[in-house]
Amino acid sequence: MQGGASGLARLFAGLAFLRGAGGRGTVPRRRKAPDPASPVPAPYLLQLLLNADVFAPEPLGVQHLLIAGGRLAWMGTVRPEVPKEWDVAIHDLKGARVIPGLIDGHAHVTGGGGEAGPQTRVPAVPLSRFTRGGITTVVGLLGTDDVTRSTADLVATTRGLVAEGMTAFCYTGGYHLPATTLTGSVRGDIVHIDCILGVGELAISDHRSSQPTLDELLRVAADAHVAGLMTGKAGICHLHLGDGARGLDLVRQALDQSELPARVFQPTHVNRRKALFEEAGELALRGCHIDLTAFPVEPGEDAYTAEDALERYWAAEWPQARVTVSSDGGGCLPHFDGDGRVSHMGVGQPAALAQCLATLLERGHPLGQALPPFTSNVADLLRLDKKGRLRVGADADLVVLSDQGLPEDVMLQGVWHVREQQPVVCGTFETFEGRQA
Repeated sequence: MQGGASGLARLFAGLAFLRGAGGRGTVPRRRKAPDPASPVPAPYLLQLLLNADVFAPEPLGVQHLLIAGGRLAWMGTVRPEVPKEWDVAIHDLKGARVIPGLIDGHAHVTGGGGEAGPQTRVPAVPLSRFTRGGITTVVGLLGTDDVTRSTADLVATTRGLVAEGMTAFCYTGGYHLPATTLTGSVRGDIVHIDCILGVGELAISDHRSSQPTLDELLRVAADAHVAGLMTGKAGICHLHLGDGARGLDLVRQALDQSELPARVFQPTHVNRRKALFEEAGELALRGCHIDLTAFPVEPGEDAYTAEDALERYWAAEWPQARVTVSSDGGGCLPHFDGDGRVSHMGVGQPAALAQCLATLLERGHPLGQALPPFTSNVADLLRLDKKGRLRVGADADLVVLSDQGLPEDVMLQGVWHVREQQPVVCGTFETFEGRQA
């Protein structure tokens, strides 16, 4: 229905039917924090966003967007005539840049850490920490601690985020093999549990890993792949890369010695060492999707920031669709001494994704070039058809950027969660507008 008057007429006719059947929605324009026993507010039945400079992620110029029932129902250059009887929320964006909601493909939604004792377990990440950073879809996972943190806990936390308005998925397993699962097998978890998309983050080349063999890696990757075929899910093996000298050798062996498609293997943190990044680029040429982490890098450190790594990736003319960026939000960022003990640590921030994007824009990269690793590339790998792009029929997940390229307003499935950089919908146990949960 993009741009067509006849399409709009059919849309309004259909909405009129729904209105007559009791589908008319009324929601206050400024939302308060929801009561813990109440669901997240529903979207307006109709919202009209005027004069949006749309990057979908490709630049489309100034468009008007009609949001209906949490989806992008129409988009065009001529302002639509909306029936007067409709309760329509109208927002004039005055030429502000509008992009798809960011997809964070690697976050510790239950909290990570634990490498230096139980007191170093990072708390779960609340809803607004994601939304204020422009993240509208998140994939949660377990890391080093897949003992006191379980797949059951991860699934429950993921479902909690969904109940609060986020689109959320997760992986089964964690750093170690045999993988921690809910049904007893990786294949069973992916097949039977809707929110589980694959297995990860399975650790290789790291002193914290279970030191998996090639046979063990192939078996778990095959289980993920077959389960993906059975369900239409991504079915990927999301691989944590440590600082070990073996780097990506195990993945190269897997590609050389098995029939599994290269897309099944997605190594992450590949910018943590400069040589590892070069290895990862070679794997991208072979069909793997590689994931950069938006973590801080100290001056002189043998690592690339995510923005530096992206610039090098583009300059090398490696496959543009096979690189993604994630935040490692909620994850522990430890530094180890020669004996493998934590010397100091930080915590991954979901907002690092938006900051990385803003830095790329500040360096002069076109928004249409910078966006795919944060949006459409992730959606394609994870087989999320209604995410990562602004197109008719897609979920109304979008971000209005400030002049500085940071999230100003954030909409999740037709509901504004952030306005003027402040959350207007928060998680159940967040402090909001002076109210302590």
